[in-house]
Amino acid sequence: MIVLKNLTCKYQNSIIFKDISLTIKKHLTILGANGSGKSTLAKALCSLVPYEGDILLENKNTKNLSLNEKAKSISYIPAKLEVYDADIVVSEFILLGRFAYKKSFFDYDNDDKKIAQEMLEFLHISHLSEHIVSELSSGEQQLVLIAQALAQQSAIIIFDEPTANLDPYNAKVIAGHIKRLQDKHTVILITHDLHLAAFINTPVLFVKNKSATYYENDFFNDARLQELYNVAFTSLAVQYA
Repeated sequence: MIVLKNLTCKYQNSIIFKDISLTIKKHLTILGANGSGKSTLAKALCSLVPYEGDILLENKNTKNLSLNEKAKSISYIPAKLEVYDADIVVSEFILLGRFAYKKSFFDYDNDDKKIAQEMLEFLHISHLSEHIVSELSSGEQQLVLIAQALAQQSAIIIFDEPTANLDPYNAKVIAGHIKRLQDKHTVILITHDLHLAAFINTPVLFVKNKSATYYENDFFNDARLQELYNVAFTSLAVQYA
């Protein structure tokens, strides 16, 4: 469970959003227009950007958690993979998800390597194990990002625009994996893809005008979508089923 208390984020003294209070009992989809603060909210949950207010993970204030404790609790998957080692291969990149468990100055142990291999197999990408990450396709890179997050074994996984750069086939593959992960993890999804959001089918937090409105259910109807997005909608289809 995640509890937000008066969460506020600013950028160069400009308020992104203010005083968001919310209890996330399980899964959540965060929607909103470009620039509304969706990704900033996600990064605040992971302590990747400064914020005011409090974030509690299972009744523990994130301000009081060590970096390793945070990594074991929550993981963040960005929309696009950024690699700082041009020659790192997939197996090595996924092992980085085990960093919070690694003993200082020691190599990853056999358990870490076993977990990384299991994530490759779970996502059906074992054949990419020794490929250079930067040379993979966008869809393959997204799967590698998910594998690294799964190796981290955090209870909460945040997906930030996971299908933004993908073709329809790979978007459907990623959507299926996200749906499956709901069985064992709390999944928070940030997306512009309303088809994906409807398919994942969780409560929705809509970020607009520096605040956020929570919808437990009945979000995906044409009238509400037209009101929130200021554009006409006709019968949103779920294309990932």
